[in-house]
Amino acid sequence: TIPHLAERLGLPVGLSDHTMGSLAPVVAVSLGAAIIEKHLTLTRDEETPDSGFSTEATEFAAMVDAIRSAERALGQQRYDPSPSEVGSRILRRSLFVVADVEAGEAFTTSNVRSIRPGHGLHTRHLPEVLGARAARTIGAGTPLSWDLVEQGERVQPGAAPSNS
Repeated sequence: TIPHLAERLGLPVGLSDHTMGSLAPVVAVSLGAAIIEKHLTLTRDEETPDSGFSTEATEFAAMVDAIRSAERALGQQRYDPSPSEVGSRILRRSLFVVADVEAGEAFTTSNVRSIRPGHGLHTRHLPEVLGARAARTIGAGTPLSWDLVEQGERVQPGAAPSNS
């Protein structure tokens, strides 16, 4: 198979295609083929030994388009954000301090909200943040980050603050 040959030889491998249509080349490329050999003819009306499995120019162009579509559908092995994802970060919501919070004061729905842009903690952390105390005084408009959240005792929403 194509993946086995590529791994075993450590070289680019390909397909010498003698079938009609573009299915075999598309599948071969999706399996890692780097080269496709396909017979090309101006017209299959000419009686040649290869005319029965040769492709005409328009069919060849359609095959190349199908291969390129398959390559795009397979994607790439990369895990960093795409340029469009980086650009859309400003549209994402995150947690921001929306009212001044004193050091030791509990975070509540009155002083922390999910707003744009996405420069603070992810909104999924809101339940963890609510009831936690501020590690220091924080001004309104500050994106919330873990270093601003005191680790330890939490205040239950609606509970009276302790006098300790």
